[in-house]
Amino acid sequence: MNTKVDWVQLIIVIVIFAAVTVMGFMAARWRRSGEMDSLDEWGLGGRGFGTFITWFLLGGDLYTAYTFVAVPAAMYATGAISGFFAVPYTIVVYPIIFIFMSRLWSVAHRNGYVTPADFVGGRYGSRGLSLAVAVTGILATMPYIALQLVGMQAVFETMGLGGSNTLAKDLPLLIAFAVLAAYTYSSGLRAPAMIAFVKDGLIYLVIAVAIIYLPHVLGGWDTIFDAAKAKMATPNPATGKPTGAFIPGEAGYSAYWTLALGSAMALFMYPHSVTAVLSTKNRNVVRRNAAILPAYSLLLGLLALLGFMAITAKVNIKGLDGLANPQLAIPRLFDQEFPAWFAGIAFAAIAVGALVPAAIMSIAAANLFTRNIYRDFLKKDATPAQEAKVSKLASLLVKFGALIFVLGMDKTISLNLQLLGGIWILQTFPAIVVGLFTRWFHRWALLTGWAVAMVFGTISAYNVVNPATKKHFGGSLANFPFTEKQVYIGLTAVSINLVVTVVLTLILRALKVGEGVDSTHPTDYLADAGDPGVKDLPDLLDEGGAAAAKA
Repeated sequence: MNTKVDWVQLIIVIVIFAAVTVMGFMAARWRRSGEMDSLDEWGLGGRGFGTFITWFLLGGDLYTAYTFVAVPAAMYATGAISGFFAVPYTIVVYPIIFIFMSRLWSVAHRNGYVTPADFVGGRYGSRGLSLAVAVTGILATMPYIALQLVGMQAVFETMGLGGSNTLAKDLPLLIAFAVLAAYTYSSGLRAPAMIAFVKDGLIYLVIAVAIIYLPHVLGGWDTIFDAAKAKMATPNPATGKPTGAFIPGEAGYSAYWTLALGSAMALFMYPHSVTAVLSTKNRNVVRRNAAILPAYSLLLGLLALLGFMAITAKVNIKGLDGLANPQLAIPRLFDQEFPAWFAGIAFAAIAVGALVPAAIMSIAAANLFTRNIYRDFLKKDATPAQEAKVSKLASLLVKFGALIFVLGMDKTISLNLQLLGGIWILQTFPAIVVGLFTRWFHRWALLTGWAVAMVFGTISAYNVVNPATKKHFGGSLANFPFTEKQVYIGLTAVSINLVVTVVLTLILRALKVGEGVDSTHPTDYLADAGDPGVKDLPDLLDEGGAAAAKA
């Protein structure tokens, strides 16, 4: 275990971090079509990104410290059920978004919507339902940002920064996020869009080297898989049961497929995913990216296997505080098996890979606060400039709100932070996705179904106690009601949500309760750039990436 600062690693990380910081501030002037005094410009990058940059932006948005630290850490700790489900989930998600996200793009651009809550409010004529979607989006984003913090924390600790006391341990993290907050405030969505090029390039370089070099020095894939299989079969002292599952047995099937399906349904409900989609210049950019983004799933599968390599390499996962921390598995693997200069590049890739999505997430959550809380309830006549200013300030607060989750939640398996957010954000699926195709659900039924499911999901997640740490919110699996089958709590909650919504819709329609005014039109859902009512926006990036090269 490294207790001294590795200066070679630290200098490389600082140099790369400084470079992306400069890029972050420079992005404020990158192909800007106007002043940064509106949410269209600050929060959506001018709504003009083409296929090339959107691929990098969505990759930077969706493939985060979750991918680089949390998934392989879960593979290291408990195996396939808690970790490898992420691979099929990222395959399943793209056909889903191919079907509905282009419709959301069209209706948002025709009506000037910035957030998913804007759409829900317009579709159902309900500020209450819009508020519920906004609050859920902000809440669900907090643990997701916290996961990025945990990933960066693991890198800093591996380099020898931090200590056992809270201030020493968190100070490097706070400095990094202060810099992030500054260039996000200045440049908005353009900053992570530009930095995503560097982030993805670094990650592809690191994983290409690791997947070729590490199996060679660790004795080959047979040795790696045998070591993982042996560890997963070893009894856990806290439970007396096997540590994990090398390959899920029949008892784990329900957990595996519900985690994959529930996560796939949840991913593009997150406000940061919607923000990236709405920043594109036309609906075909969305569809093209749904077709080519699965290339990242191959990357994720290779990254997940790093967890098994860490088992084979017998890395020490004890932190500077003396406690076991699986999040250290991958940083320690690179520290142990590679020269310091290459480990420094890998650590920079993880750190930048955490900063890019954290920036997008904070922007998206801030947009929700500004449009659906500040404007709808506090200042209805807010100007675009006032909205942009409030959103910039809110983006700062969101980052610090995520620290509550870092300090107060069980981080033994940091993947649970993302899965907890998924439990909450899934409850917006009926209002958003179903609403894109039909208005049959009643607005009050949707609101009631959301409330019931949020309470059920939160209580169920709270009641999961980690047997090792004894902390609540220790996992995201629980028995499906009236069965012994372990399933993802988020999928159970959204099932309850849909049942309540359908039953109440039938009752409320029979009672002829007012349904609110739908401010959208059927043609809105198929509108494209250049159509009447769709704002004519500049092309911020040509399809071949020439604009990126010029920038």
